[in-house]
Amino acid sequence: MAAYTTIDDPEAYFQAKIYTGTGTSTAFTLDGDTNMQPALVWVKRRNGATKSMVFDSARAANFLQTESSDAEQDGADYFVSLDSDGFTFEGSDNSNNSSSQTYVAWCWKESATAGFDIVTYTGDGSARTIAHSLSAVPHLMILKSRTYAENWQIYNHKMASDPETDYLEFRNTAIADSAGTWNDTAPTSSVFSVGDRDATNKNTYTYINYLWTEKQGFSKFGSYTGNGNADGTFIHLSFRPAWIMFKHTSDTQSWYIYDVKRRTYNVMNTFVKADTSQAESTSGVNIFDVCSNGIKIRGDGSVINTNGVTYIYAALAEAPFVNSNGVPCNAR
Repeated sequence: MAAYTTIDDPEAYFQAKIYTGTGTSTAFTLDGDTNMQPALVWVKRRNGATKSMVFDSARAANFLQTESSDAEQDGADYFVSLDSDGFTFEGSDNSNNSSSQTYVAWCWKESATAGFDIVTYTGDGSARTIAHSLSAVPHLMILKSRTYAENWQIYNHKMASDPETDYLEFRNTAIADSAGTWNDTAPTSSVFSVGDRDATNKNTYTYINYLWTEKQGFSKFGSYTGNGNADGTFIHLSFRPAWIMFKHTSDTQSWYIYDVKRRTYNVMNTFVKADTSQAESTSGVNIFDVCSNGIKIRGDGSVINTNGVTYIYAALAEAPFVNSNGVPCNAR
């Protein structure tokens, strides 16, 4: 019974889109069988080193960059709209729509059903709580100052024994501790807490927070301990994953992102990094296999499987292992 889900169609809430830039105003339609209007679109160029672009429904055309601490920038020359089944970009910027260049866009629909919420707020410099709309405890939060240059602040409920005391950043840094980040207070089903750090709650600064909670058969935000063995750990997800992001928590490793649009067969070893502008790369070693109910680690390197090291991950489904009618999904 544990493998069952309330989300039989993951494409209604998350889709990855690979596309080729046109250099002119173009409506890019998502490829899934289900139409989905995204509330968050995160774009990375694949064949060249450029900044990422993060657009969302709360900030109009303004964009942020995951590899940078910069404040949000005006994207009116690059962005037109989030559409009923995709997005429209214009211009010819190398980061999202340069002619003949290749890109990937990861797209989320904002929905309590699928466990994703977007919250904006203005800081006041004092420890406080801020409401969200998940109606469940957040398991992953990715927060950024919009007003001034501050590093991204990331919470994962499995990254430490007391995760509310710690944070990670979209940089190649290890886990760190500060009471001023989450006010040493775990989030609840209605609020999250911030302290007095500039990165999360400086007086008059504006912020955006992306929040996720796990949904059986659709999403999981967890951790595992590497064993250094090329035939490594199996991570049970209860779904066949579409998108996976990993981070070594105690070392200066990057945030590695994989998806099944850019690598359509096992083993998975084609990645981009959230914290650098580097182009897409294929590593020289096997990393993992996508299975019908999770991930089988195949690599023994520091990216994903150093012995004794804690890694956190975020994973979203391509298909539930077993749908609500009891029908299992196929392996790749």
